[in-house]
Amino acid sequence: MLPQEESFDILIEFLVQHGYQKVQNIPIDIIRKLALIVIKENVFVYEKKFYQQVIGGAMGSAFTLTLANIFMWEWQRQLVRRLEVSNEIYGKYIDDIFFASNDSLESIDQMLDEANNFHPNIKLVRQLVYHKEAAEPYVVSFGSDHPGHVFRNTVDTTITRALRYSTTLSEFEEEIRQMKLMFLYNGYPPRHIDWRLINSF
Repeated sequence: MLPQEESFDILIEFLVQHGYQKVQNIPIDIIRKLALIVIKENVFVYEKKFYQQVIGGAMGSAFTLTLANIFMWEWQRQLVRRLEVSNEIYGKYIDDIFFASNDSLESIDQMLDEANNFHPNIKLVRQLVYHKEAAEPYVVSFGSDHPGHVFRNTVDTTITRALRYSTTLSEFEEEIRQMKLMFLYNGYPPRHIDWRLINSF
């Protein structure tokens, strides 16, 4: 849902900020006009009727993706500045954002609320937040949207590790007890853990 006119303004700001007055001998005011043609003169057919796209750009167009990334550049500059100050990790791939933070959940929620106020067409949703102390046992949460084999493999690998590194039966039993607690703590159903244990032997 790229706002067209605003995106063209941000495109020019992006080029100027990065020191461009021309790109391959094309002045940036001409680049703006060319961008306008590419985005605004886009038509599509739906149920044998022609429509002109008035919001956003053509799906799958390399230029639309580039323009969307530049539009997001404007938005993410504020977020990245805040994370850089505290030496946090930040990454983006198309429309997915990852960052690590030692801030409280309340502070992170406030930062996301501020980011969501930048533009009505940009909404961040906090899907998964793992806010755990270092001493707490952690594996991939059973409530995450990973494929089923990831959970099976996680349990199987933990059982295999317990078998390989336990030198006595009592050590192995303690490892299994700790493993069960760790998986229960991370939302794994008891039957899932027990079933994997039974099928491992």
